[in-house]
This record gives sequence, C-alpha cells and structure tokens, in this order.
Amino acid sequence: MSSKNDGYNGIVTKKDLQRIFVRSIPTELSWNYERQMNMAYAWALLPVLRKIYPDKEERTKVLQRHLEFYNTTPYIITLPLGISTAMEEQRAKDIDNFDETSITNVKVAMMGPLAGIGDSVFWGTLRIIATGIGTSLSLTGNPLGPILYWLIYNVPGLIIRYQFTFLGYKLGSDVIVKANESGMMDKFTNAAAVVGLMVAGAMTAGNVFVTIPLSFGAEGMETSIQSIFDGIVPGILPLCVFGITWWMLKKKISPIAIMFILMAVGIAGAFFGVLA
Repeated sequence: MSSKNDGYNGIVTKKDLQRIFVRSIPTELSWNYERQMNMAYAWALLPVLRKIYPDKEERTKVLQRHLEFYNTTPYIITLPLGISTAMEEQRAKDIDNFDETSITNVKVAMMGPLAGIGDSVFWGTLRIIATGIGTSLSLTGNPLGPILYWLIYNVPGLIIRYQFTFLGYKLGSDVIVKANESGMMDKFTNAAAVVGLMVAGAMTAGNVFVTIPLSFGAEGMETSIQSIFDGIVPGILPLCVFGITWWMLKKKISPIAIMFILMAVGIAGAFFGVLA
C-alpha cells in the first residue's frame, strides 16, 4: 500500500471515505415508500464511483444496481457503504471475473441485522435516555435540556457513523482478498444470498398484514377462514400478496400503479367485509 495515501491503494483514499460519511448524513431526506433509502445510498457512493469507474456507461450500470430497494438504521448505514466501496473497487480491477451480484447480496444480507441492532441501540435506547435527561432539565426551566438532548442523541451517532465508514471499507477489502485467495468467494456469495432471502422473507412476514374475518359453522362453534390459512402455513396470505406484487413487478407494472392497486383491493375488501 502507498504511504502517501494513508494506507489506501491509490483509487479510494481517506478523503473519498470522508466524503461518503458526509454524504450519508442526510440519508433520510430522500426516503421514499417505493425503495426507501436507495437514492441516498447511491448518492453517497457517487463521488467514489466516478473515480472507480471512469467509463460513464459502466458507472451508470453500477448506479442502477445501487438504486435497488434498501433500508436500515441511518446511523450505521456507512458500514455497508464502506463495504460496497471496497467491493466495487475490487470489481473494477477485474470486471470480467468479479461476480457483481455478490455486492448486492452482501448489502441485502446486512440490511436486516443492522436495522435490528441499530434500531434497538439508537431508537430504543439512546433516544429514550436523551429524552429523559433533556425533558427533566427542561421541566425545571434549565436551557441545557434541549442542548443535552441534541448532544446525547446525535454525537454518538455521528462518531459511530464516521468510524463505520472506514471499518466497512477495511472489512470489505480484507474479506474479498482472503475469499479470493482461499477460493471461498462463491460460498460467501451464496451464503449472503441465502441470508438476503431470509431478510426479505422476514420483512414480508413482519410488514405485510392480510386478515380474512369471515367464518363458517354453527353459532358458538364457528371456524374462521383465517385460522385455516394460519394452520396450513403461518403468514401464507402475506406471502401470496408478496408473490402477486413480485409478479406484477416482473410484468413491468409501475410500482406506483401497484401501490394504487393494493390500496384499491384493501379498501374494497374492507368495505365488503372480506378483509379486516
């Protein structure tokens, strides 16, 4: 490694990673219901991708890949950003042989676990501590209340966000080099893909809700249709909705149109008592 680049290999430098950190701060400003953090993710990577991929056509393809659905706790999004940077850098050195799907697989595999940890630490713990201290001081008229709330809640997040940028890049570089040397890259990619599918399945089960309130049988001994479906496979109805939505996406139906279709079906089903 070159000493003049502070230990970096000459393509991605410390300054580039610092730019990723800065551009990750307004992550939630472009949050959207269709793909959530995808635009912020691609925008944070854009300056370094310009260096890694001088060819505009190739860079456009890479950006399109990073515009896929993504969502995690914003305070630790720099960890996958750093890993993506390292993997894109390695891919640029050997575009013909590097499996680009591994980059997406690793991103998706990290999304759920990082969100679970990050939400618990920042939303569920740090925010409550900061609110308790800030509120108690504010109720006594102490102007330090809102100041301490802001400092306690935001400073640790900024420090972690900054450090995770470099940690992610180092992890990504080390993992890829060692995996290539040992021949484990294919297994690593497959494992990441499996974890990514598990995350997608868990998100479907936890965020898609479909309930059929209809029942049949004698009064007092009714059997609900919902219990029958749950007895076959718990969460089978959300899975069916997910499958239909995926099928519509494969048919090139606009995501906005799909949202309106699902909304119309939900309203009609609730009106006629078919859906709860």
